[in-house]
Amino acid sequence: MKRREGTIINQGLEDEMEVWGYQPCLWKMILVGVGAVCSGGLLLLLLYWLPEWGVKGTCTHTSLRDAHTLLLRTTDEFRQWFRAKVHVMMAPGRKPFDSLDLTSTAQLPNGDVDCGFSAIHYFSHHSTKYYWSDVMQNFEVFKGLEDVNVSCAGVHSDHSSGLSKMLQEYRMLFFGENEIAVRVPSLFKLLIKEVLNPFYIFQLFSVILWSFEDYYYYASAIVFMSAISIATSLYTIKKQYVMLHDMVAAHSVVRVSVCRGNKVDAEQAMSTELVPGDVIIIPANGMIMPCDAALIHGTCIVNESMLTGESVPVTKTSLPSSGEDAAVIYNMEEHKRHTLFCGTHVIQTRFYAGELVKAVVVRTGFSTEKGQLVRSILYPKPTDFKLYRDAYLFLLCLVGVAGIGFIYTIVLSIMNKVPAKTIIIESLDIVTITVPPALPAAMTAGIVYAQRRLKQVGIFCISPQRINICGQLNLVCFDKTGTLTEDGLDLWGIHRAEGDSFSPPESDAAKDSLVNTAFVACMASCHSLTKIEGELSGDPLDLKMFSATGWILEEATEEETALHNPIMPTVVRPPKHIAPEANQNNPLTQNMPCEIGIVRQFPFSSALQRMTVVVRRLGEKHMDAYLKGAPEVVAGLCKQHTVPQSFSQTLETYTTQGFRVIALAHRQLESKLSWHKVQNLSRDLIETNMEFLGLIIMQNKIKEETAGVLRELRQANIRTLMVTGDNMLTAISVARDCGMVRAHEKVIIADAVPPKESQPASITWQYTENNQTVKDDLAVEIHLEEEGLDKQVTEQEPNYHFAVSGKAFAVITEHFPQLVQKLVLRATVFARMAPDQKTQLVEVLQSIDYTVGMCGDGANDCGALKRAHSGISLSELEASVASPFTSSTANISCVPNLIREGRAALITSFCVFKFMALYSIIQYVSVTLLYSILSNLGDFQFLFIDIAIILIIAFTMSLNPAWKELVCRRPLSSLISGPLLFSVLTQIVTSLVFQVLVFLLVKQQSWYETWTPESDACNVNSSNLSNSLNVTSPIDHKNIRNYENTTLFYVSSFQYLSVAIVFSKGKPFRQPSYKNWPFMLSCIGLYTFLLFIMLYPIPAIDKFLEIVCVPHDWRVTLVIIVVVNAAVSFMLEILILDIILWRLVFRGNQGVNRPTESPSADTPQEANDHWSSSFLSWLLCRRNKPPRVRYMNVALELQDDADWPPRPSSVTYASDTQSHNSAPL
Repeated sequence: MKRREGTIINQGLEDEMEVWGYQPCLWKMILVGVGAVCSGGLLLLLLYWLPEWGVKGTCTHTSLRDAHTLLLRTTDEFRQWFRAKVHVMMAPGRKPFDSLDLTSTAQLPNGDVDCGFSAIHYFSHHSTKYYWSDVMQNFEVFKGLEDVNVSCAGVHSDHSSGLSKMLQEYRMLFFGENEIAVRVPSLFKLLIKEVLNPFYIFQLFSVILWSFEDYYYYASAIVFMSAISIATSLYTIKKQYVMLHDMVAAHSVVRVSVCRGNKVDAEQAMSTELVPGDVIIIPANGMIMPCDAALIHGTCIVNESMLTGESVPVTKTSLPSSGEDAAVIYNMEEHKRHTLFCGTHVIQTRFYAGELVKAVVVRTGFSTEKGQLVRSILYPKPTDFKLYRDAYLFLLCLVGVAGIGFIYTIVLSIMNKVPAKTIIIESLDIVTITVPPALPAAMTAGIVYAQRRLKQVGIFCISPQRINICGQLNLVCFDKTGTLTEDGLDLWGIHRAEGDSFSPPESDAAKDSLVNTAFVACMASCHSLTKIEGELSGDPLDLKMFSATGWILEEATEEETALHNPIMPTVVRPPKHIAPEANQNNPLTQNMPCEIGIVRQFPFSSALQRMTVVVRRLGEKHMDAYLKGAPEVVAGLCKQHTVPQSFSQTLETYTTQGFRVIALAHRQLESKLSWHKVQNLSRDLIETNMEFLGLIIMQNKIKEETAGVLRELRQANIRTLMVTGDNMLTAISVARDCGMVRAHEKVIIADAVPPKESQPASITWQYTENNQTVKDDLAVEIHLEEEGLDKQVTEQEPNYHFAVSGKAFAVITEHFPQLVQKLVLRATVFARMAPDQKTQLVEVLQSIDYTVGMCGDGANDCGALKRAHSGISLSELEASVASPFTSSTANISCVPNLIREGRAALITSFCVFKFMALYSIIQYVSVTLLYSILSNLGDFQFLFIDIAIILIIAFTMSLNPAWKELVCRRPLSSLISGPLLFSVLTQIVTSLVFQVLVFLLVKQQSWYETWTPESDACNVNSSNLSNSLNVTSPIDHKNIRNYENTTLFYVSSFQYLSVAIVFSKGKPFRQPSYKNWPFMLSCIGLYTFLLFIMLYPIPAIDKFLEIVCVPHDWRVTLVIIVVVNAAVSFMLEILILDIILWRLVFRGNQGVNRPTESPSADTPQEANDHWSSSFLSWLLCRRNKPPRVRYMNVALELQDDADWPPRPSSVTYASDTQSHNSAPL
């Protein structure tokens, strides 16, 4: 039957879903009820686990408008199913921002249905309400004030007076209470949800079955282990809920002052009553914001560390109310400098006499920025990792094996005329043996141990499942400032412009001769610093720049503000002993203090790459505008004749040396401009016709650890990129200095320009000059050889890197989509990247199958940290909640540690999974062989194997620490891969062969007979004791005690230990097993115990384990067989798989760009390896197999492309995407 196409909701967003409508169907519900009764409730469980079946099994399809139940499916790669119930709400309008007819809606509904009221259908999913729209014929989400597409000027004119009480109550019907409600579920609810997990249901089924077989002890042990597992899980989940609840509780319910329409006085209300459109008053002493709100009056100093991870206070100014800026539609992302976000701390407010600091509520509850963050934690996406998908496939294979055993048991039992009850119990028992109950707990152990080791080195993890993914990282993106380089900047010097040239550079900006210059005035006033509790606080760059001037910052008190109208909120002035001297030569300012008042600030914008202030010098009649920002941007805003002719060359000189350069500019404003007019002027009108003042040169030192860590990652074949908001040439210089780009490698800048008029979009390829000493080629070759890279790959490795700016990246992704993959394959430096572009870059890299890590200080990297497979934040602030990993050490040395632990955890997961699979198969073989003689393993034999051997070994084999260094080889990511399948299958065959061998061999012994309590096959020394023991033994109805059972118990017990040792590998990803002393002690202890009871039987232990006495010669024979079995297992795993097959077949197929060469030039050994590799590859059907990952395919394509990389100074046009040589630029 063809699936009906669903309607898309949240189109184009991260939580995009398909939705189908359904109505309850009576006859289907009756059928399900009958089925549930007949299946003992199992059908209901199945429908609970599979929502799609649950809805389709009880409902019929209908339109969305008439639906009572909805079936939702995510459109991402996980395709998760959800069901939702449709509710109906009565309201006097259909949308929250509809205008209400005051006469017909004097009262809101209190249960009575009014003829003027509409029935609105809605449903809730993941803390978001979706409302039915007759216009769209679909469900829509009401986020807040942005839904009405109001301009900034419109916010001032239409939404600045506040809402009436009635309108507020109406909107609350749609938006609900303003609360990020993290409900902590009761333990009973959590218990029910946990117990209904398929795994625990399977365990419950197993325990009931074992109870029927009188395996009470074993069943009790499993119940005990499950109870501990459930209790631990409940404790962890409850703790996470409580932590999250406490995190949002601080601002969930607070008292706020709200403006109510035309009422003069503000009224007090609870923050839970706020709705979009409400106007709130921000108190002078600040508050923790209970919602997202746009500032319409006054200025706020805000700590946004909760959202951004940056504890630097940010200045928020009011929304523009006039000019071009005010005509722009309000958008929270674009106007974040005017928006106060939920959960952020308003430290101070700035206001003028008679004016309160006001903000319009934009979003409430889970629609806020913090609400979205909490939602992403409450409802995370499943971890997409091949290991977990393959684990389910592997379990399905085990279920298939169990099915074969199930049929075999039924057929055998019928042939032997076994009672029906016994047939049912034994055939189901074989299923419980094949699927190991302790598998999930054992798999989790390795991750828990890795998490504990990471904590010891200062790396904290909120998403443990991602530790395994870290083991597969093959590319890491690094932020520059604060990550690769030191957080703080040092002022190296200033370079002032004089006329059309630069004056000589100066190191001291606080010189007396410079006090009265516009350059120093700009340095002292163009910033967003503020005093908090008497301490200067703000952006580190601003702090360094201001302190270099030696000036003093003073802020007005509330009393002064009340006295003067208007008063400058912030004043900067030089120290008192300098000011008079500086002004002595100027009669106009001789008695005038050199004080500058900051009238208005246009805060620094990442998008605009600049900041501007409007100031008035005390005693002056006019105002001045000062601007600072990226040199290229500032120069573009200045009159061309004021920009020195050598600007480009001077800038390049500094940036290529790794300096951070900031340009300053100044403009004298018209004297007719009053304070009130300046407050309403748009930014564009002020930031034009500026006069260039010069450059500030800041030095950003590379952290000591950076170069060493990047070298270690390169040696491990892990690619590194730099993603920064800094200048391109500075970024390239830092990349060279820290070794990301090596001395002999070229850097090609891809400079893209968007289409203009008749000109199509184009990319100019500029080759940068390398001013550093180029090392000898031979030295480079040897260096790479030492890194362990393959010689042929080294010869083929490209010696160029692309560098791309944020502007170029936007143009290339839009107009050159076919070049994006080629470019990112060798792009190493991404400069001037906006925060959302960092996220976009991570997505592009993931699209070509890179496993991407992102390391940043949390400031502008939150999106990229969340999007990457593994995000590592160097910030310990609350923003680290957005990142799976947080490092307490503020340098990148945490990255190799995390990758090493990830690799160790991944290998441990493979080891444990292989061991648990082999354990179930070995036990399955033993039981299947015993079923053929109508026998089985005893209760205490099961107990000994599962508790004393399996659990102890599974939990101790996970304790191997990570290997001390990163190797260039990565661990496999899939269970369904050649090496792992070969390993598991060979061990299964080995175990099967040796068990069948001893099973048949024991029957050939001269002393063998069908065992009875009177049987005595022991030697003379122990015959009397054994005979007396056997005579008093009760009759064995289950036929547990026999020679076959005893023989298989001994051999299988040793097989569990031998495969555990064989699978528990060390180098190159984990420390050797002999350093894991709990595992070694467990193995030695168990080997000693088993050998002892085998060679020197103890009657009490024999009775407990239900094993019978066998001759000493047979015991010695079994020891020899066990030793040979272990030797064969070891040879197959270590010699055949790890040395021969891995070296000649599996590794040979991992190369990216391995050229096919004749082996004649090789040494005899290399020639043998080549032909052996070719033969085995052909034999295993791996010859000329294309790479599975896309980036390798792209690399192979580029090898054959003679026009790549593009030639120097060539231009690529979007129209024909071909390179055309142009004149050298």
